[in-house]
Amino acid sequence: MNDSQALRSFIPPYILNRIVAHGSAHQRSSALSTLTHVRTLRHMPGPPSRPPAAAILPAPTKPGQAQRSIHDAQGKTLLPGRPVRLEGQAASGDPAVDEAYDALGASYDFFWKVLGRDSIDNKGFALIGSVHYGQHYENAFWNGSQMVFGDGDGEIFERFTRSLDVVGHELTHGVIESEAGLVYAGQSGALNESLSDVFGVLIKQFLWGQVVDQADWLIGADLLTPRIKGLGLRSMAHPGTAYDDPLLGKDPQPDHMRKFVITQEDNGGVHINSGIPNRAFYLAAKALGGFAWEKTGRIWYDALCDRRLSREASFAAFAKLTVEHARLRFSAIEARAVHHGWTEVGVDPTKEDL
Repeated sequence: MNDSQALRSFIPPYILNRIVAHGSAHQRSSALSTLTHVRTLRHMPGPPSRPPAAAILPAPTKPGQAQRSIHDAQGKTLLPGRPVRLEGQAASGDPAVDEAYDALGASYDFFWKVLGRDSIDNKGFALIGSVHYGQHYENAFWNGSQMVFGDGDGEIFERFTRSLDVVGHELTHGVIESEAGLVYAGQSGALNESLSDVFGVLIKQFLWGQVVDQADWLIGADLLTPRIKGLGLRSMAHPGTAYDDPLLGKDPQPDHMRKFVITQEDNGGVHINSGIPNRAFYLAAKALGGFAWEKTGRIWYDALCDRRLSREASFAAFAKLTVEHARLRFSAIEARAVHHGWTEVGVDPTKEDL
């Protein structure tokens, strides 16, 4: 499997490997089966594809109305599974089903109301979600046509539908593929992960009506069970501080380019090094204040949609676009705040030509 075909999964392999090495028999089994399964799945690069023929879709709607269908995989790994809740239907009573339905709706609403985007492809792409995937499956992923959520093992991870930012994160992978197709390796892959984190937290902040100073800036805050010493899986405000646990180890994310991790694992460290652009976004949002989606989020979205953004973009190339779009959409004040956010993490927006 080449790097561009790596599955866009939420839990990075370094965490699963840590559990395999240090967990109980049950924990090791769950982590190993998840890790093995993720490695066998292929993700074909390119724009989002049509959902599988077995998916039951709601009737097409006009722009501004989501098309959701939630399926129950019933502990198997066959997608999409049994349809259990379609667009407009009442709550099913299954927490995972209803959480996925609500979170996909909140994610759709954010992109439509804030950014004027009609779903993943901006053309009303149907949002398919499958829950209860596999046995004690410790991950969530976007496979190029739909989102998939495991139930966790109940000891380390809760069910993955509990976390709105996780659902938003996976949906954003589809948006990124539709717009920029960032190669899922190295710095472009870390940008891919970072942008998914950015819009995942913005979806949560938008739904909760939080200004910058009220938000926790955590990714996956609802995933860890009380047994684990941690606040979440990643911290955008302070990468490297999300967890410090005997089983999971210490959060390895760097917060500056001088700590950039050189590795062959995880497609060149896409989940680890995403902490650097994550903190740049946080610092820019902190400097601009208010609702982060109104300025900083809009700037990042404009940069993502810029046709000059290369599929293999570096941090510096993306940073340069964000500074440009801050000035174009707002003013020199916003551009300086964005520029400062990047330089604080060791990325020079003037360094690289587009």
